[in-house]
Amino acid sequence: MELRHIKYLLAVADHQNFTRAAEALHISQPTLSQQIKQLEHAVGVKLFDRSGRTVRLTDAGSAYVHHARLAVRDLEAAERAVHDVRDLSRGNLRIAVTPTFTAYLIGQLIYSYREAYPGIRVTVLETNQDKMEADLLADRLDLGIGFAGPHAAGIEARTLFAETLVLVVGSGHPLETGAVRVPVAELAGEPLGLLSSDFTRLHVDAYFAECQVPQNIAIEANSVSALLELVGRASSPPCCRMRSPVNAPTCTRSRWIHRCRPAPCRCCSVPASTSPQRRAFAAMLDAMVAERRS
Repeated sequence: MELRHIKYLLAVADHQNFTRAAEALHISQPTLSQQIKQLEHAVGVKLFDRSGRTVRLTDAGSAYVHHARLAVRDLEAAERAVHDVRDLSRGNLRIAVTPTFTAYLIGQLIYSYREAYPGIRVTVLETNQDKMEADLLADRLDLGIGFAGPHAAGIEARTLFAETLVLVVGSGHPLETGAVRVPVAELAGEPLGLLSSDFTRLHVDAYFAECQVPQNIAIEANSVSALLELVGRASSPPCCRMRSPVNAPTCTRSRWIHRCRPAPCRCCSVPASTSPQRRAFAAMLDAMVAERRS
């Protein structure tokens, strides 16, 4: 049985005549009769009473046509839904972000996206990189914003921007009025505030170890916003964090950390997008990053 059989069935039921139904369908009457016989053979009952001057539905035919009309209605609704998704009038977008990017990247982006596509329901989750990639592979997410580097097999990503390691100091700290670039050796023994090991500490720890500079960790926090709030106090130690070209801390001063070669960079990545919702979001993300860089 094919969809055309249902369309032919409904045409005959509506016109109560094979000839008129065939004309409406732009096929020959013998072809239509043959197709209806095939359908009756498939369902195992006679659907039409052909004994009178008009073609009438049998009891079985009436029951079958009722459900056939419902099926056609649902199929037409499905076609409309596909069209709606294509033109972004409705749909869902599931996004995950590592905590580093939540404060300065996501708020304005989601607001702009919802203004442009109010029919799209957006879900935003804050999670770590491993969980994000696992959810992407399991189709529990549509898109993630995280860090570049080795990814799980099956993850496609592209670079959005690069971040650089900086030292952030509060007003009144001795390093506030010093050189713009601070040699990493000067931080040996300096009390520092760092993110906890659950997040981006790996980059900082590896850099200090490579430079053979011991760390004196005075404060640990599990969010960038909390760490910057603490550092903003005059008596608080500075913090090491990654700074992006699209955002700079407020109420604090940044000093580049350097030695004979640049401090490590890491990249923010978004997986390759295929759905209209994801493509639209990725395009808006690119535009926002470009605007903030300029």
